[in-house]
Amino acid sequence: MTALDELATTPFHDADAPLRARMLSRLADTELFVALTREPHDDRVELQLFPLDGANVALACDAEDRLAGFFGAPVAYVAMPGRALAALLRTEGAGLLVNPGAPSEMLLDAAMLDWLTGALAAEPQPDEARLRLTGPHPDTVAALAEPLGARLLDMHALISGAALAGIAGGGHVLLIGGADPDRQPAIAKALAEALAFLPPQAGGVDISFTDAAPPATALRFDLTPPQAEPPAPRPKGPPILR
Repeated sequence: MTALDELATTPFHDADAPLRARMLSRLADTELFVALTREPHDDRVELQLFPLDGANVALACDAEDRLAGFFGAPVAYVAMPGRALAALLRTEGAGLLVNPGAPSEMLLDAAMLDWLTGALAAEPQPDEARLRLTGPHPDTVAALAEPLGARLLDMHALISGAALAGIAGGGHVLLIGGADPDRQPAIAKALAEALAFLPPQAGGVDISFTDAAPPATALRFDLTPPQAEPPAPRPKGPPILR
C-alpha cells in the first residue's frame, strides 16, 4: 500500500468532492514514474500517450514495480512530482491515468488537470488588519480539521504550533508559530495550496505567522509525530528436551 492507496478509502471516481480533492493534493506531492516511448536523450523525454475515451492520456504510477507490472516488462520512464507532470500534460492537452488496477486508480482528463494546476498556483493573501479572534465555526472545523491537521503534521519539524481561529465579523485564520522567517513564504504557499483543495469557507481562511498564544477558543493542532510501534516480541524457542 502506498500513501495514495491509504488515502483512497473509497475509489477516486466514487469518492465525494472533499476526498477527491485530498487525493489530488497528495498526488501533486507524490513522485510519479511516467512511461516514456524511449529512454531520455539529452534531457528530452517523450511520454507514451494512449488513446482512451477519445483523448490521449499518459500513464504514471507511484512505484516503479507497478509501472513495470502494467506493461509486463521493464519500460523506459522518468520520475517527477505529480505537480510537474500535471503542468506538462496541461500544455499538451492530454489526460493522465494513475495507478491502474490499484486502490488509488484515477483517470484525470485535461479539464481536471487544468483545475489541478490552477489550485497549485494558489498564493496566500497579504495580511490585513483583523478584528478580534474567536473560536472557529463548527462547520469549518468539520470540513478542515482532519486534512489540515495531516498537512500540518508533515511540517512538524518546521513549526512549533498551529491553531485555527475564527474572525469576528466573518472568516477564519490559520495561526502558525515558531516558523523560521526564511521558510515562512514556502510554508504559507504549501498551506494555501492545501486550503485550495478543501471546501471553500465563508470569508476565506487567511494564514498568519505569530508567536503569540492563540485564543483559548481556537482549535489547536497536535503536531506530535506518531510514535513507531515497538517490535513484536520474538517467539520463544522450542523447549529443551532432556
